[in-house]
Amino acid sequence: MGVIYYSERQIEKIRESGRIVGECLQLTREMVAPGVTTRQIEKAIAEHIKKRGGTSPFFGYELPGKVPFPCHICASVNEVVVHGLSDDEPLKEGDLVAIDCGVRKEGYIGDSAWTFPVGKVDETAQRLLKCGEEALYAGIHAAKPRGTIADISKAVQKVVEAEKFAVVRDYVGHGVGLSLHEEPQVPNYYSAGQSLPFLRQTLKAGMVFCIEPMVNEGTEKVTSVNGAWPVKTADGGRSVHFEHTVAIFQDRLEILTKQ
Repeated sequence: MGVIYYSERQIEKIRESGRIVGECLQLTREMVAPGVTTRQIEKAIAEHIKKRGGTSPFFGYELPGKVPFPCHICASVNEVVVHGLSDDEPLKEGDLVAIDCGVRKEGYIGDSAWTFPVGKVDETAQRLLKCGEEALYAGIHAAKPRGTIADISKAVQKVVEAEKFAVVRDYVGHGVGLSLHEEPQVPNYYSAGQSLPFLRQTLKAGMVFCIEPMVNEGTEKVTSVNGAWPVKTADGGRSVHFEHTVAIFQDRLEILTKQ
């Protein structure tokens, strides 16, 4: 299936789901502290989504041949890049915890992720957090109507590599709306000579997609068991993940998952 172009009425539905996602991440911000577990965070988010009339598109999500995803959120701590499973291990001072949250309401999905420091973190962790957030907003500012996907990819990569960190290449941003993962793909890197046609995709009104840099302090390489969850850095270094759902209009871009 190709890119879906959403009407303004449909984008308003995605915007409503995005508002709830933003509320969930703000709730997380208030909860994160040493001693709190990701299971407690998941429970609070699941309850909030239900109270707001939505469901989690993550819970039960299936990849071909894999066990359905068992959690309502992705909770990725330290070396876990994405698709982390919530558990009863208390967060510790100095940890980094990324919470990836999606909401489906009236059939439309919003999706966002944010990485939070647990208590006081070291200087490298502070730099990594700052870099990941700045890379996200660099990608957002590059996503102009009539621009291209490649503009986003280049902007994200430039910020990350200037700080001597690494962009994850095996996982990318994606279209979102009626399904959790749609076209187009939105890579966070660009290599001269890449012939992927979607990189030349023109950004047009009605496109809705997620920009989501995953930034590692060491190698960009990742590993998982049989391609399932969770995904970790190959060298055990820490990783951060920042993501917003955005919509393209004739004259602007809008972030749909503001906190």
